[in-house]
Amino acid sequence: MYKICLVEDENNLNNLIKTYLEKEGYEVINFYNGTDAINYVGNEVHLWILDIMLGDNISGYDIIKKIRETDGEVPVIFTSARDQDLDKIIGLELGSDDYITKPYSPKELVLRVGKILKRVYSHDTNKVHYETYEIDKDTRVVTENGKEINLTTLEFDLLIMFLNNKNKSFSRDDILKNIWGPDYFGSDRVVDDLVRRLRKKMPHIRINTLYGFGYRFI
Repeated sequence: MYKICLVEDENNLNNLIKTYLEKEGYEVINFYNGTDAINYVGNEVHLWILDIMLGDNISGYDIIKKIRETDGEVPVIFTSARDQDLDKIIGLELGSDDYITKPYSPKELVLRVGKILKRVYSHDTNKVHYETYEIDKDTRVVTENGKEINLTTLEFDLLIMFLNNKNKSFSRDDILKNIWGPDYFGSDRVVDDLVRRLRKKMPHIRINTLYGFGYRFI
């Protein structure tokens, strides 16, 4: 799931855009001022939407400068009530990817977001982002903040099963059949041990225990 940071000091517009983006399946972190947004810079984000003119003394330009100190690749879309060539030129010089003038259609913004994400991350089609983790299904590698987490074959298989079935409940027998295969004969307690090991290696993962039944990934 792609994480988008939306910085917009018009509360109603901010909430409206957040709703539209979430309907498209994006995770949205919204900020109503520049101070909170600039303090969030450094966290993993896949796209920023920055209003240029904000209510406090921090502008969208200040935020993108801070972003580019540590990340030269993450895409940035500027929004502004001023349709001026100078604003667009400054935005491009600072490393923005797009510029949209207010008032704009939320649908148009969502379309632009989709196009930019597809262009920037098209080579990552088999990569999944979950919490602080990046899971590459092709190479079977899990990383957190650039550091690899070593998972066994069974641990990775369990992770992928859960990722592909969010919010679905699995009994221990279900997990045995999916991970060990239908021909496995032995105690279903190996499931509990495998879940325990995965939780230990990936502490931010959310696997709920369904006592007397099995597990659910959220």
